Amino acid sequence: MNKQIILNLPVKDLDKSRTFFSALGFTFNARFSSEHSAFMHIVGDTIQAMLATEPFFASLIDKPVAQAREANEIVICLSCESREELDLLIARAVAAGGRTPHPPEDHGFMVDQGFEDIDGHLWNLVWVAPEEKP
Repeated sequence: MNKQIILNLPVKDLDKSRTFFSALGFTFNARFSSEHSAFMHIVGDTIQAMLATEPFFASLIDKPVAQAREANEIVICLSCESREELDLLIARAVAAGGRTPHPPEDHGFMVDQGFEDIDGHLWNLVWVAPEEKP
């Protein structure tokens, strides 16, 4: 079995979403993208996301598309290799138009902080000291 995670996220403006996530350092695969979607690499070929325009996303499901600015169904959590990487990604997200819903939580051995992307999807970043990892 192939071990990949591919998130499908509805977006209001595909070009603005590409710009936002490019500012965070994520890359896109044009082969699997179209005028209705953008295939984004978050962590190499292991964790990816398909950003889909809301009409295209709606064509894939039989329920209404949730409006992430109004209610959240999921928080996407990504681990970081260092506290510096966490801080850098948060700074890039804010500079690109995202917002931080809460200040960083520093537990000494672990730090986490989240950001909301331009469509309202919640992302949480966490760093755990190497000696504390299971």
